[in-house]
Amino acid sequence: MSGGLLVAGTTSDAGKSVVTAGICRWLVRQGVKVAPFKAQNMSLNSFVTRDGAEIGRAQAMQAQACRVEPTALMNPVLLKPGGERSSQVVLLGRPVGEMSARGYHGGRQERLLGTVLDSLAELRATHDAVICEGAGSPAEINLRRTDIVNMGIARGAGLPVLVVGDIDRGGVFASFFGTVALLAPEDQALIAGYLVNKFRGDVSLLEPGLDMLHGLTGRRTYGVLPFQHGLGIDEEDGLRVSLRGTVRESAVAPPVGEDVLRVAVCAVPLMSNFTDVDALAAEPGVVVRFVDRPEELADADLVIVPGTRGTVRALQWLRERGLADAIARRAAERRPVLGICGGFQLLGEHIEDEVESRAGHVDGLGLLPVRVRFAREKTLTRPVGTALGERVEGYEIHHGVARVAGGDPFLDGCRVGQTWGTHWHGSLESDGFRRAFLREVAAAAGRRFVPARDTSFAALREEQLDRLGDLIENHADTDALWRLIESGAPRGLPFVPPGAPA
Repeated sequence: MSGGLLVAGTTSDAGKSVVTAGICRWLVRQGVKVAPFKAQNMSLNSFVTRDGAEIGRAQAMQAQACRVEPTALMNPVLLKPGGERSSQVVLLGRPVGEMSARGYHGGRQERLLGTVLDSLAELRATHDAVICEGAGSPAEINLRRTDIVNMGIARGAGLPVLVVGDIDRGGVFASFFGTVALLAPEDQALIAGYLVNKFRGDVSLLEPGLDMLHGLTGRRTYGVLPFQHGLGIDEEDGLRVSLRGTVRESAVAPPVGEDVLRVAVCAVPLMSNFTDVDALAAEPGVVVRFVDRPEELADADLVIVPGTRGTVRALQWLRERGLADAIARRAAERRPVLGICGGFQLLGEHIEDEVESRAGHVDGLGLLPVRVRFAREKTLTRPVGTALGERVEGYEIHHGVARVAGGDPFLDGCRVGQTWGTHWHGSLESDGFRRAFLREVAAAAGRRFVPARDTSFAALREEQLDRLGDLIENHADTDALWRLIESGAPRGLPFVPPGAPA
């Protein structure tokens, strides 16, 4: 059996995904055959593997950090929210139905532990190390009985646990102590220690607190990672996360041409795969922002209606806010609009939905000659094609089946004037196509914008993953970290009262 580690966090967004990716990249640079794993992911930001399985996009990027092909084993359970109280359950890459939170935590989740442990065991049998990511906090005492992603998987697989805390939020010492103190003795025995994330300032000022924390809990700190702008991968969810993500906070070179190009992305409800626009933001001179008011479209050279898990709900939202009328005016004026996946569907004439919203027949915006019918079977593919004379790769994740009845062909969709629509996520990561598309947008917008010739989105991702590996290598005790991965949690770790409530 190979080595393993579970990276848990004191809170959501403490940095688990980033730290997991960084440890993976550090290990693979040492010649270790490593794989990522997240037992259960709740995310609308997903990806399609080469064999047509849907997994969390964060795990796909962590697989890239490991320099291996992503598989469904790396994220056996994916929950895709469809509202406040229900989610689509994706098991080993395939949707198996909708379920309420109460129904899932009331029994279904616990029954999935065997599937999760089998997936992890299969990865461990073929890799030197598997670096697992937890979810939320391991001290969610109301959910511990059915937990399969934090201490449930750690206990089941005998994994040591490293707890990550975001010191930039404040309260990191209380969070570390409270996380351990709320766990049962059997769970506490696997909590090996801590990793401080996003520290600003002189580390020597932090050390007395780390020493006191060690004295209080008997657990050491494995590293203090400095705050750095622009660090991140394609994380689980949330516009806030995306806006703070990899490319959009990077230092972008000035525009090659005389003008910048302004892109406005409609922040629709249940937005999915918001990372589609990261490749645009990587281009020198392209400014990307998310908007929710019609007046914010006025100076945009390109408006994007992104993917969504709720196409009909997003359509209603656009109408209620006046954005639908603003988009229609743009289309009539032949100003560029791009709809991706759910955004493409709502630009069409009609939607027949008895699956996602169960709203039946709904009129779309009527900007593209497209009729959409929602099928129970989900389309999960990795298409390759050409557009604007360039090779394009993408991936499709949708229930809506589009029947295109006119316009000019555009990937699997169409274009009419300067209104474009496609189901393909990730198409803008194809460098040649992205540049050709931006040239079309600039010409239509009357901007003297010129795409850079040498922007490689794949190379930017690799640079980012190397930066994460550097962060671990330079600021964590990597010798102690490897001993933890290889040998498990130290023996004789003390119990910290009061422990989990009965």
